[in-house]
Amino acid sequence: MVNIGIVGYGNLARGVECAIRQNEDLALAAVFTRRDPASVKILTPNVPVLPLEATADWKDRIDVMILCGGSATDLPKMTPVFARDFNVIDSFDTHATIPAHFENVNAAAVESGHIAFISMGWDPGLFSVNRLYASAILPQGKDYTFWGKGVSQGHSDAVRRIPGVLDCRQYTIPVESAMDRVRAGENPQLSTREKHSRYCYVVAAEGADKAAIENAIKTMPNYFADYDTTVEFISMEEMRRDHSGLPHGGSVIRSGVTGWDGENHQTIEYKLTLDSNPQFTASVLVACARAAMKMKARGITGCQTIFDIPPADLSPLPREELLAHML
Repeated sequence: MVNIGIVGYGNLARGVECAIRQNEDLALAAVFTRRDPASVKILTPNVPVLPLEATADWKDRIDVMILCGGSATDLPKMTPVFARDFNVIDSFDTHATIPAHFENVNAAAVESGHIAFISMGWDPGLFSVNRLYASAILPQGKDYTFWGKGVSQGHSDAVRRIPGVLDCRQYTIPVESAMDRVRAGENPQLSTREKHSRYCYVVAAEGADKAAIENAIKTMPNYFADYDTTVEFISMEEMRRDHSGLPHGGSVIRSGVTGWDGENHQTIEYKLTLDSNPQFTASVLVACARAAMKMKARGITGCQTIFDIPPADLSPLPREELLAHML
């Protein structure tokens, strides 16, 4: 039995709790929160909810700590700190700074003798593996990643920070014509605008300048300025009724050629369609907890990524069953 601790209790952590329940070889040991523990109600009976500073007392009772903080400010500080006392897993997803995060976490995990998995989830994570496999198999080719249709939580939050905005759901939508060109083997050079569009459902405060809000959204650098963006104003009732979920998904496509003169076109595509982005991400983290303990038992320590996990380590099934039914 792998005993798991959860740090945080937002959407991702609740997904982790649910995923643990679906795996007979895993158990939830405790939840740690920065909030008042009395205000946090979890689903699993007889599991304590404790203040964050109580983690020090649980070093010998938790096999893997799953860190459910945010990538912007929480995980860069949190993961190296926790890696000194626990085997840890995070879902750090700021692609550009993954190498620096790896170095910081690795230094702490190597020193303490723990194993630390970073950037687990579906992108980075499962999509990363598929990009690696596809580029190795089709070296003469090109990778394309399309996200959506789905809610971008970071972009939604950016809109909510605009004065006069009460709520927002921002959907990232892949451009179908671009995907069709990739699947046809054209290997096009696509701009940001040509690959994705963005759709914003916005609840504005009474009397707010909707034209100013729309302009602020469409011209926001690093978020919307490089995309074709549609803004639709709706009521709070419509938001709660029609946009309460957090769906997402996407496709990784490798388009390449084989043969002496590259005469045959080949396409590899991996696709996800998710009703709940955080719950699916959580399910990946939980499978990785099992892998972390298997790898640690073989003497592996330090920081690891999805590229370093043998696929069989993710499964609860014995090797003979994997060979008989999955190979």
